[in-house]
Amino acid sequence: MASSQQQPQQVNVADLNLPQLAEVKRQLDDELSHLTNSFAQLRAAQNKFKNCLENVRDVKPENKDKVILVPLTNSLYVPGKLSDTEHVIVDVGTGYYVKKTRPQAIVHYQDKVDYVKGNLDTLQTTIEKKQENLNYLLNVMQAKMATSQPNKS
Repeated sequence: MASSQQQPQQVNVADLNLPQLAEVKRQLDDELSHLTNSFAQLRAAQNKFKNCLENVRDVKPENKDKVILVPLTNSLYVPGKLSDTEHVIVDVGTGYYVKKTRPQAIVHYQDKVDYVKGNLDTLQTTIEKKQENLNYLLNVMQAKMATSQPNKS
């Protein structure tokens, strides 16, 4: 009985010739570059959520009606006055904002930080495996090049 999903074929890289190995290396390099960029973007997102978490924690009841610097971005702050220290506006994604209590906002941002951390851990493991595969491939390529060199005896 044939399966509707085929399993990817396994190929022993030692059986490939040098041009084929070079192509596999290029693909691995591309994958590693993409994964590394994704890791950096996830790390930046995690830092953004951590900053939001700290900003929410920094809202103090004694700052009510005082002029403070409100962070619009990591490097842009504008003067503003806190009229309500018990509620904050939370960016929940794709341009939507929701009014939440400070404890709800803290839970929201902590959940985001934890979720991204899980993805970062998974991605780190994937990057390490790809790097191991690349190192193995480079060793095979070096061995093949060494055996293809004519002896100078």
